[in-house]
Order: sequence, then structure tokens, then C-alpha cells
Amino acid sequence: MKIKNLLFIPICLTLQMINAQEHTSYVNPFVGTKNMGHTFPGATTPFGMVQLSPETNQEPYAIDGKYNPETYRYCSGYQYEDQTIFGFSHTHFSGVGHSDLGDFLVMPTVGKLNLEPGKANQPKSGFHSQFSKKTEKASPGYYEVMLDDYGIKAELTATERVGFHKYTFPKSSDSRIILDLMSNIYNYDAKNVWTFVRVEDDQTLVGYRETTGWARTRKVFFAMKFSKPFKSYGRKRYEKVDYNGFYRKFNENENFPEFAGRQIRAYFDFDTVENESILIKFALSSTSTAGAMKNLEAEIPGWDFTQIKKEASAKWEKELSKIEVETQNENDKKTFYTAMYHTMMSPVLYQDVDGKYLDIDQNIHEAKDFTNYTIFSLWDTYRALHPLYNIIQPKRNNDFIKSMLSHSQYSVHKALPIWSHYANENWCMIGYHAVSVLADAVAKNTTDADLNKMLQASITSSNLKYYDGIEDFLKYGYVPEDKSSSSVSKTLEYAYDDWCIAQIAKKSGDLNKEAEYLKRSENYKNVYNSKSGFMHPKLSDGTFKKEFDPMDTHGQGFIEGNAFNYGLYVPQNVPEMIKMMGGKNKFSKHLDEIFTTEIADKYIENNEDITRDGIIGNYVHGNEPGHHIPYLYNYTNDAWKTQERVRDIMQKMYSSEVDGLCGNDDAGQMSAWYIFSALGFYPVLPGSDEYQFGSPLVKAAKINLENGKTLNIKTENQSDQNVYVSKILVNGKEVKNHILKHADIANGGEIIFTMSSKH
Repeated sequence: MKIKNLLFIPICLTLQMINAQEHTSYVNPFVGTKNMGHTFPGATTPFGMVQLSPETNQEPYAIDGKYNPETYRYCSGYQYEDQTIFGFSHTHFSGVGHSDLGDFLVMPTVGKLNLEPGKANQPKSGFHSQFSKKTEKASPGYYEVMLDDYGIKAELTATERVGFHKYTFPKSSDSRIILDLMSNIYNYDAKNVWTFVRVEDDQTLVGYRETTGWARTRKVFFAMKFSKPFKSYGRKRYEKVDYNGFYRKFNENENFPEFAGRQIRAYFDFDTVENESILIKFALSSTSTAGAMKNLEAEIPGWDFTQIKKEASAKWEKELSKIEVETQNENDKKTFYTAMYHTMMSPVLYQDVDGKYLDIDQNIHEAKDFTNYTIFSLWDTYRALHPLYNIIQPKRNNDFIKSMLSHSQYSVHKALPIWSHYANENWCMIGYHAVSVLADAVAKNTTDADLNKMLQASITSSNLKYYDGIEDFLKYGYVPEDKSSSSVSKTLEYAYDDWCIAQIAKKSGDLNKEAEYLKRSENYKNVYNSKSGFMHPKLSDGTFKKEFDPMDTHGQGFIEGNAFNYGLYVPQNVPEMIKMMGGKNKFSKHLDEIFTTEIADKYIENNEDITRDGIIGNYVHGNEPGHHIPYLYNYTNDAWKTQERVRDIMQKMYSSEVDGLCGNDDAGQMSAWYIFSALGFYPVLPGSDEYQFGSPLVKAAKINLENGKTLNIKTENQSDQNVYVSKILVNGKEVKNHILKHADIANGGEIIFTMSSKH
């Protein structure tokens, strides 16, 4: 049940009240999904390299050579309902449906040495610990929990490049810190390629780990410093060693200052008095151990944990304050700021304090006029997350673009990233959607990157013939299903991306390329079957696939969607798509059918990417391809249905509870949809300067822009029942066409929605 705000407060006082309470207090870091890839609740800064968080289980990628579906639930290492902690690692993805990372797991223990992690369902079978949810606390930049098996209080905070641990021990002569260099997310026997550690003195060690997997060649360097000297240390090497050279002269297991191997766990012993705290500074680098040590010394020179915690919270408060909202109830406000929090978990900083970073050529470079970032989940995030950044993070988004251009410069393919992380291209999903991010910034004048470089990198990406059916796309004007799977999805996404390239070409003055790519952007027409009424997989002989089920995903030309919810992806020319599909009235009924036709269990049971929690009829909000669909009613004679659907989705699919997301957050895209929709507009066509109006959920909002201007959003007659918009004023002028221009945001001003219970 929602708490109603029964007090009438004038708008001028409302915004003053917003400033009176910190926005961080409205964030619930535990919000994620039920039984899917969770977000992580640990300690990080906005867009920080270090994302220090608990691992609540350790599920292997495969069991007896077969994929283990349980590993999908631990894409981010954490599940809220778990009651075990295996340790705290320093790198994570946020709600991504595949995974990697989980680097450098640290676990404090007391008692007899045990270097086996054990099983979650077998208490005290290893070094993991039970914990009570009553002692688990999290806020932006901070995490706290009591490790019940050891009586150790664990606290975590972070700077951009350094994780800061504080462990408060009981009195013991057997207090210990375990450093697990084997632990990974999506782990398997061959994932660790090599690990190397040097014990520099009795408080300091440095090293690196190289892994393979989703990122094929990934190396992370570290520097680790304890607040007090350890009395002894050791390691255990788990893999079979066929050749060890003349290191066989030494006892490498105890107090030997070098560790090297593929599978290693190390430990460091201490004496502690009652309630003594041992602190650890753990810095990361992509370049070297020297780089990691520079990061450590620059960002946390001392040992004041409380001060670093305050600074981390202040960094979050600064970013969350870029949008100030007043809502009808506390749950909506918590949901909004938790969504804001999620949109700043990635991309992540990927360079040292001196500007050096590793790029995809596996060489070290130095950033001159930008800050380098990594983790670009572009099939997801181009849709709403990067457009959101062009409003509230334009300078940082400009750095994202320059990071993508650096990727293309040093790529052997000379292509922009597809889905990249940690100086690796993992080629996940389809499309070449970096071009959308570039085009959106160009359209909104938020980038100073070289236009010609952007255009050339985009053209190269679009003509990479050996990538995912592009050669056939260029040959046939569509991707044939008998030559490449997910052919319809690829055709639709490539056509949209080509429209984006045309916009960059237009801005750069290359009219020939503009015309060429506008022509390519019409290729969506080649997979529309007027007989079936759907975008339909086509074969290389020019005929449509005979066995076709528009409700199914598998083998029907689509990926993570079907012909209903992925087949309407023509954002570059929605009016033409509607005309092609029978006109406005027929199209509106088709949209109705999407929201009212239930998907049968047989279409869901083998698909780990969606659950019924994220579905309304056949509309799948729990995945990204249909996120624009509720706004398509605006292009028909029934725009009121956009308002109705959008409000319904916000109320049903989002909350501030721990299972408040209806699908994987996918690096912030799911949350970005909510932020836009709650404010009352959405970027149906990234790469243009236009947004489509919907139905705002907020009572009032103030967007504090980087240029010093503000955009105030006000609603009149706002309530749960008044979901329809009877009038919109933008800077005093009434809007009739449901379109908001980016200039009306960037230049500041005022938007007033008048709400009604009738459409």
C-alpha cells in the first residue's frame, strides 16, 4: 500500500524541501531482480573503477561439462536472499545477463586456517561465513555486515580506484585475511591464465591476475596495503605443476615473498585485541603494479576510513542532485533515486591517476584530452542511458565517446566497440550501436570529438563484412535467415544504425555518405511480409521462411524478442512503418494486441532472459528491444494510450523493494527508461534532437544542467488516477504534437503538464 501525501505544498516550497534532505537517503542499493542477474550492493563511487561488493555464493560456470543455469543468477556475484558471504571482491557488472570480473576476493577469518571456500548449503564447510540480514546495511559508497561465524564486523567504502576495507576483529592470535586469487564470476578451471604477487614488506603486496573468458585477454594489476604488519603469511597453489624450474629450492608455501601460478590462495596472519580494526587499501590499475601503487597513494594517502566514507557519499550526493524530484509518495522517490544510482554504476573509469590506460591493442596509452572509460553494453544502453547522459552527464558522455574512438583507433578491425570491457571486445549481441551514441551527441551538440574521425569509425564499423551477417546485409539489403541467425533483428538494428551514420555524415557535410546511409536505413522494408503482417525472416533466395511463429523467439529471426515485440523496431521512420503496416488505426490495434495477448509458457520456459515479472501480455519490459513500444501510440490517433501504458509500466514493473526491477538492469538501461518516463518524456529516436511525451509520474522535478541552467517540470492535478495529459506547456507555449526538442531542455525553462483522469 502506498503512503499518500495529503498536504498541498506550493511548488516553490516543494523544490526547497527537496534540497533539505540528501538524495542518497532515498537510494536502496539492494534493489535488483528476482532470480536473475542482480545488481551489486557494495561500495563504489559514481562510474568508479573499483566496485567492492560481497560474493554471496560461488557457482561454477559448468558442472560435469554442462552449463550450470544457477550461475546466471550470480552475474553480479550477489543475491539478496542468500545468507552466506564468501568474501568481498573489487570488480563487478551491474545487472548484466552475462558476466566476468569478480577480481581479488578478500575474506577476514578467525581460527584454524582453512583455504577452501566451502559450500553455501554447508555452514562452516570452508572460509565463507553466515550472516544475518539484520546486520547488513548499504548506502551509496558504503557497505556493512557482521560475519557471524567469526564475530567480525566488515565495512567497505571506496574511492574511484581504491577499495577501502575495515574489519573489526575479536581478540585472537589466529586472526587472518585471505586473498583468494582463484575466485571469479562465471568461473571455470581454465579461466585464470596467470597470477603473480610480490610481498614488498610486512604491510604491502602488489601483483596482477590475467584471466580469459568473456574478455578473452584481461589483466588487472593491484596494490594492497594493510594498516598493521602481518606476523606471517603463506599461499597454496592448487593446479598441477609440471615444471617449476629452480624455484623447487624453496618452500614457497610459507613466508616466501613471491607467488606465481594459475590457481592461488594466500593468507596473512595477525594478532588482534578485542574490537581491533585492521584496514586494507586495495588499488586497481590496468597498466602496472606501479600504476596501482600511484592510485593508492594519490586517492587514500592516510587511514581515515570515516573520511573516505563521507567523501564517497558526497560524490554520490553531487551526482544524484542533478535531478531533484518531488513525488506522490516515498516509494516513488526511492525508486527514482535508486534508478539514478543504477545509471551511474557503469561505464567505469579505466585509467590511472597519471592518465595512462590499457587499450584493445594491449598497449599502454596516455589520455590527453579525455578520461578513458570501459564497460560499454551498447545493445542495451544506446536506447535510453546514453541519451540520459546527454542531459545530466554530457561531459562524461563526451569522454565515453572519446573512449570509443580510442578503441576504434587501436582496434585491428578499426571498428567502434560492440560490447567491450577491460580493453577487450567480447562481441556480445548485435548491431554496431556505438554509432547511435555518437549520433545522439552530435544531434544534441554535447561532443567536441572530431566529426571526421567519428564518421570514418562509424563507416568502418558498418562495413566490417566478417561481422555478424554484414556482408550479406550489404549484398541482399537484408540479412538472410539461412545464412545468419537472428536475421530480422540484425536487419532492423543495422538499418537504424545506418540512419545514425547518415546524421553524422550530414553534420560533417558529406552529402554523398548521407544519401548512401539514408538508403541503407530503408532496408527494414525488405523483411516486412505484408501477407503475415510481421517483420518476417527472409531467405537468401528472396522468399520468406515458411515455418514462422510470431510469438516464438527461437529460430524465428529474432534475438531476445519475437516478431511482436522486436518487429516494431524502426525508430528512424515510425510513420512509414505504420503506413506499411496498414495505417494508424490498424497499427494502434496491433499495439493493443501486444499488450493484451499473453505469451504461453512454452515461449518463456527456455528463455533465461525474461520472466513473467517483466511481461504485460506480449509486451516484454524486462528486456530492451521493446522499450520504445509504449510510446508508439503517439504516432497514431490514440496518444492517450501511451500515457496509460507508460504509467502502468512504471507502477507495475518498478519499485524500491529488493526485487524492484522486472528484468536485468543491463548496465542501467532499465533504470534509464524509468527516469525518462517518470519525468514525462522518452528518446524514441536516439540520434535525433526529439523526445516523445508520455505521462510524468513525478509531482515536480528540477534538472540541474552542467551549463548552469535549470529545467523545471511541474504537474497540475497529479495523482495515481490522473494519468492522462490534457495539456502541455513548454516555456508557456502549448505543445500539440507530443514532441519535446532537446534545445528546450538544454536551454533550461519550464514544462507544465496538466493531468486528468479522462483521455
